[in-house]
Amino acid sequence: MKTQRPISSDDEHRVLQFRPRTSPSPAIHRGSGTVQPLRAAPEPLDLSRYEQPRAEPDDFRHRMLANIAALAFTIALTAVGIWLAVSIADLRRTQDCVLMGRRDCVKIVTPQI
Repeated sequence: MKTQRPISSDDEHRVLQFRPRTSPSPAIHRGSGTVQPLRAAPEPLDLSRYEQPRAEPDDFRHRMLANIAALAFTIALTAVGIWLAVSIADLRRTQDCVLMGRRDCVKIVTPQI
């Protein structure tokens, strides 16, 4: 079977010239008019433009109490997660033992007299 290749003309192939980003961009032509790119003054590279004046001073005590509460909640959540993982692993171990047909799967705790 013979393979067919599409007929291509030289109009389909173009070489594009890429300019580095550091060079000024040329004017953009759209429709009948010309749009000039905006030239903004370079801003400082620090965070001062995001600073806002505060109406009241920072409440250090309240912030520290909120941080301590968040830490306690995180520790409690981690402890509950570890307990749950251990409980599920123990339950799975017991269930595997029962499904194998063994009879001594559950540990029986006897009180010491």
